[in-house]
Amino acid sequence: MAQQRALPQSKETLLQSYNKRLKDDIKSIMDNFTEIIKTAKIEDETQVSRATQGEQDNYEMHVRAANIVRAGESLMKLVSDLKQFLILNDFPSVNEAIDQRNQQLRALQEECDRKLIALRDEISIDLYELEEEYYSSRNNLYLTLTKKKGLQPMKHVWGKGRTERTNLNGGFDRLQCHNT
Repeated sequence: MAQQRALPQSKETLLQSYNKRLKDDIKSIMDNFTEIIKTAKIEDETQVSRATQGEQDNYEMHVRAANIVRAGESLMKLVSDLKQFLILNDFPSVNEAIDQRNQQLRALQEECDRKLIALRDEISIDLYELEEEYYSSRNNLYLTLTKKKGLQPMKHVWGKGRTERTNLNGGFDRLQCHNT
């Protein structure tokens, strides 16, 4: 009852109509079944002939059986309506599922952030070491670029405050670094 009071008036009315449909359909099934059982009894003396009474009872049983089937189908429709109502109006469970998914995604984001920070730190350390090596050996570094098709090698020489460059046109197929 506390949950129904928290529902808006239209939802509460809808739930009350579902409850009324349920009670009416179950009552219809019970009444028709009871009448079928009563009709199955054979009465001793009646004013109509037995053949006429049998046909009347047969017809009544068919009508009551059809009423039971109709009430059963109505109950199945009611179950379908209740499922749809629950799916469309069960906001707490929907919100819980959304919150759970948000927590999973936040955990994944935190894990990715930790991995990226660790990768950044490793790259920073490696870059620092490479820069240190580069600047400590800069005075004695020779680069040899070999041009395609076996032409003369071109050397760029860095060291002792001078830079020598040779301009060649075309692509290179090899780069070599030499320390002296």
